[in-house]
Amino acid sequence: MLLENWDTELGARTLQLLFGLGLGIVLGIAAQISRFCLRRALAGDRYERGEAAAVWFTAFATAIPAFQIASALGYINIEGHRFLASDMPVLAILAGGFAFGVGMVLTRGCASRLTVLSATGNLRAATVLIVFAVTAHAMLKGVLSPIRTTLGSVTVNLPTPSLADLPGGQFIGSVLTIALAAWLIHRYRPTTLNVVLGGIIGLTAVTGWAITSVLLMDDFDPLPLQSVAFTLPWTDTLFWFIASTSIPAGFGTGLIGGVLLGSFASALTRGELGYASFETPAQTLRYTLGAILMGMGGVLAGGCSVGAGLSGTATLSLAALLALTAIIAGAALTGRLLSPNRVAAGRA
Repeated sequence: MLLENWDTELGARTLQLLFGLGLGIVLGIAAQISRFCLRRALAGDRYERGEAAAVWFTAFATAIPAFQIASALGYINIEGHRFLASDMPVLAILAGGFAFGVGMVLTRGCASRLTVLSATGNLRAATVLIVFAVTAHAMLKGVLSPIRTTLGSVTVNLPTPSLADLPGGQFIGSVLTIALAAWLIHRYRPTTLNVVLGGIIGLTAVTGWAITSVLLMDDFDPLPLQSVAFTLPWTDTLFWFIASTSIPAGFGTGLIGGVLLGSFASALTRGELGYASFETPAQTLRYTLGAILMGMGGVLAGGCSVGAGLSGTATLSLAALLALTAIIAGAALTGRLLSPNRVAAGRA
């Protein structure tokens, strides 16, 4: 749309990079202030779980109806995207989602939260992200790719790939998620600012789809459809950094750069910059294992807790909803197993 109506010397990839950078800055600021993280909602401190869940599901409840409206108006068109494929790699999604959920509890943060923390001086988070990105790339194109292809070969043919295709599916999905978010807000009373920021985060996911599918779509040189996510963007960013002369930067790289910039600027303004590192070898091992599980799981599930769990479920894709369910299951179970009360009971 924009490329057809606006004469510019910048190509679609460069424009996507710039738009991704701007979107990432907004996301980074909002996520840093609100401490947006699905892990906190499922396995965080008992005093923070309720508020974290309210903020996360506010983003969720904002993204779904906003996506459906934008799609109906023609501002989003993701036809042909893997989230809407009729053959769903059910085994890969279940195994990957569960592994990602386990990993984000072991590392005490989902990929989005760790990206924010790394920008504020958390060296644990930065280390985890490097291992996460390398592992994810190995699953996509390296020595671990046979795992992906083997698990991905087990598919289920769906009569419809999205709840939005069912009669009343868009309306029911939107109403149910809004009702859930409203109940969580009423129950746990998060600050008004955090609720607003949760809504803004939900809109960034929808905006990402609009940018890559319609606004900056070049019919003569189409680029992949994508939105706010962290698994593939982190692998692209890491290997662009290593080999920028042969690997061009795009939307995902811009998004990661924007989140880092936005998070850093927000933390600096709020006086929340500070170094943190590993305290013991056992902690290092735990975080490394979690990073590996997140890298493998993010690829197998088709995205992380934001890529599949927020951007994906905004489409009401059954594959994305299954991935989110598996992530929640893995995180909830691991959080319960690692809870202080259970650990103390095991030592008694």
